[in-house]
Amino acid sequence: MVECSMPEMMSVVFPRGFKVGAGRAGLKKKGDDVMVLLGEVDCSAAAVFTTNRLCAAPVKYSRGVRDGGLSRAVVANSGNANAATGPQGLEDAAEMARLTASQAGTDAGKVFVASTGVIGTPLDMDRVRAGIEAAWSNIDRSEAAAEAASRAILTLDTRPKTAQREIDLFGRKVRIGAIAKGAGMLSPKMATMLAFITTDALIDAPLLQESLEKAVERSFNRVTVDGDMSTNDSVFLLASGLSEAGRIKGGSDGYARFDRALFDVCLDLAKMMAADGEGASKFVEVRVTGAVDEAAALAAARAIADSKLVKTAVFGADPNWGRVLAAAGYAGVPFDEEKAVLAFNGVRAFERGAPAAPSRDLDEAMKATEIIIELDLGLGSAQGAIYTCDLTYEYVRINAEYHT
Repeated sequence: MVECSMPEMMSVVFPRGFKVGAGRAGLKKKGDDVMVLLGEVDCSAAAVFTTNRLCAAPVKYSRGVRDGGLSRAVVANSGNANAATGPQGLEDAAEMARLTASQAGTDAGKVFVASTGVIGTPLDMDRVRAGIEAAWSNIDRSEAAAEAASRAILTLDTRPKTAQREIDLFGRKVRIGAIAKGAGMLSPKMATMLAFITTDALIDAPLLQESLEKAVERSFNRVTVDGDMSTNDSVFLLASGLSEAGRIKGGSDGYARFDRALFDVCLDLAKMMAADGEGASKFVEVRVTGAVDEAAALAAARAIADSKLVKTAVFGADPNWGRVLAAAGYAGVPFDEEKAVLAFNGVRAFERGAPAAPSRDLDEAMKATEIIIELDLGLGSAQGAIYTCDLTYEYVRINAEYHT
């Protein structure tokens, strides 16, 4: 599957100025399920949230924190989404912020809140309070603390998702680190996912928000597992400014390098989510080139990636390339089979109106655990990619039993 190796994998505590802790509230059957992320100073803050009109209470609360432009801490729980829980859900989200703020010595308006899990069940706040207290007792700037936090936010994920980068700015090292969760109910406009990103860059909140929105659009917004959109999707970014590098300004070379590094971190996490899709056995990247514009390339790629027939064919290692072409044909974008070229892991299956490869070559290509589907539309110079996974028996079992 997708792996991104870096030395000293400390993720959210890799940048200067952050600590993290995890604790158990008992909202999940086992393991820690509360995470607290603390900045040593007030941080420039940015965030992107789900566009689902049914959005969870923590999303509603955290939008206000983002609008303030400053954050000192983040508190998150897994095992309960605190979504569709009415006025009490909003009060519970606010209480999570107040409890965290009192420990951090800050105002609740500077505390982001996030939740993930089952929709429609009120939080057991006695358990949540105990979990937050436990997380604070474990708060630290260590690899072990970061590892515990990366596991505390998981629901149906099979493994933690972490990423980090270090870049040179103004003669100093600037770091970005992140942890995330996400495995199902992924697509579009982010996923059933939470991502917590930290940096020690010195950058103002409006520019930080601009950079985050661009990174999210090109990474998390290009993941799909099942075509469903969640109620709780949130990506948080805190910048401590403690790198001792100069202030990043819009339009500068420093901003371009920071922008790229942030995108790389988000793309790492997005690919990990696709690879860890519920019940997945294969990671799939759908690349569409030769489109009339990027929107057309992405629309064709998403139609292919969302096709249940394509996804089940990948699971069965079946080189049923007609399903891919059919999906591109109904994507609603310019398509001409006489100009199209389709390949699986570099083996051409279809070329300008006719089959292109012996079935045995395609059979071998489809046995890989990472599948790249490449479709050249032959109509222009634009391109786009969507990241997904196969659709397995296990996906059906997981989602048939999720609430019970």
